[in-house]
Amino acid sequence: QVQVVESGGGLVQAGGSLRLSCVASGRTFSFYYMAWFRQAPGKERELVASIGQNGVNTYYEDFVKGRFTISRDNYKNTIYLQMNSLKPEDTAVYYCAGRYYSDADYRYWGQGTQVTVSS
Repeated sequence: QVQVVESGGGLVQAGGSLRLSCVASGRTFSFYYMAWFRQAPGKERELVASIGQNGVNTYYEDFVKGRFTISRDNYKNTIYLQMNSLKPEDTAVYYCAGRYYSDADYRYWGQGTQVTVSS
């Protein structure tokens, strides 16, 4: 069982930056693929970025490529999402999620952290 807790959300002006953090419990963090999802009001939850077990393999949805960076520190059981050049359409609740490397679906979810970008 893994528990994840996000932090770092807040209110920022368009063009600004925020860094989200997600701390996971458990001694086998390095066995888990991790990801950030987001859900805007009235919309379905969507994948933002994901990162492999060793931090080398990353994936970004097109709408954040070049602006967001996902990273992880397996010694600290933590992943990060550095968000630059934020846009009002990035406003959403951001969720951290994890899945064991052999699982197909993300099973472990945090409570989410609100990111609001003002124009």
